[in-house]
Amino acid sequence: MPKLPDKVLVWLQGEVKTPPFSSNARIEAGYLLRRLQQGESLSMPQSRPMPSIGSRCHELRINDVHKTWRIIYRIDEDAIVIADIFAKKTNKTPEEVINTSQQRLKRYDHL
Repeated sequence: MPKLPDKVLVWLQGEVKTPPFSSNARIEAGYLLRRLQQGESLSMPQSRPMPSIGSRCHELRINDVHKTWRIIYRIDEDAIVIADIFAKKTNKTPEEVINTSQQRLKRYDHL
């Protein structure tokens, strides 16, 4: 069976760069995003579903030196859509991040 082409990354918001990410956290984020592009399903502790944002939405978890980064993404048939990147400071995802991610994905779907 032929290998499917890699999914493209669609960045609706944010970027992964050093700084503010440490070099190691940036490399880890790139590695995990690459695995997603190749069609791999990630689970805890690297990723968890985010049904509060929408179907097929997940949160990548990147531990850095002094913070924990989150990358909100959705798995589409042909793309990994990045809705937001933020440093998580509490156990609960901020309501603003959830609402903003939902709005960005809705706008993207109507393009």
